[in-house]
Amino acid sequence: MTMNRGIVNHGSDNNFNNNAVGEHARVSVGAPLPDPDVPSESEGEGETWDVGIVTILSEELRAVVDELKMERHKEPSGLYFYRGSYAAPEATVRVVATQNQSQGQRSTMSALENLRRHYNPRLWALVGVGGGIHTEHAGIGNVIVSTDVVYYENRKINPNGDVRRRGEHRQAPAPVVHAVNAYFTDNGTPARIHAQLASHATEQFDVFPGLIGSGEAVIADGESEIRSYLSDYNEKVLAVDMEAGGLSQYWQENSVHGEHNPGWVVVRGVSDNADQKKGHGYHELAARNAAYVLRQLLPYLC
Repeated sequence: MTMNRGIVNHGSDNNFNNNAVGEHARVSVGAPLPDPDVPSESEGEGETWDVGIVTILSEELRAVVDELKMERHKEPSGLYFYRGSYAAPEATVRVVATQNQSQGQRSTMSALENLRRHYNPRLWALVGVGGGIHTEHAGIGNVIVSTDVVYYENRKINPNGDVRRRGEHRQAPAPVVHAVNAYFTDNGTPARIHAQLASHATEQFDVFPGLIGSGEAVIADGESEIRSYLSDYNEKVLAVDMEAGGLSQYWQENSVHGEHNPGWVVVRGVSDNADQKKGHGYHELAARNAAYVLRQLLPYLC
């Protein structure tokens, strides 16, 4: 403790902190206050993990946790993550997963930022269920692996009610595309998997590469103009969701930094056909199949 009639300062490099002015001025010098712009220390922070997984529904997170044998972990910040290691043939892959607070692009970007701050993964994976819009390939229970996202929300509304959509198309980095291509080269196109839900154990499902259409709308109309737009935009758009656009946008906006920018992949099990029959009855089947395919992909991606 220092006493003075003038100004007391404790600092360096022209940084004036711990100051006091006036008669009997006092300064107690202790540990420096944390910088609010610097993330706090945590067990996972500062390390680079291999794969950061984002899910939306509890069924999706549960499927990933079970498939990859992950355990719950609470960070000092109060955020919950699930962490684990998967022994691939050439390396042990460290994986961490989280769940969005809500559906949609914005919540997805927040979840990605939380993963980045705490675990700095080398690869983003968006895993869960989606609506199929291509009847030949995207049947219920099938899985779509996507390195291409078409964001369909941007549009112009003309005075006569005519709506002109302005799609944004983003592709994952080349190493991820090559990895996914290698998976299908080894396993066939489509790849075949057994159902990962006991009630469907005798059934087989197909895994296809394809585009994902992404926006803010829950599509439950087989005649929706969004479905028509996506089919006209590219006939290989196989499924729709509400989060992949946020993933691809987050990746693009972070590509300006000098540091390594993770690649990304989307794995969607088809739980409905984005029509009037849309419901929750096949969420678990689709989520389990998607989590299984993610595990199959890890040796190629990492």
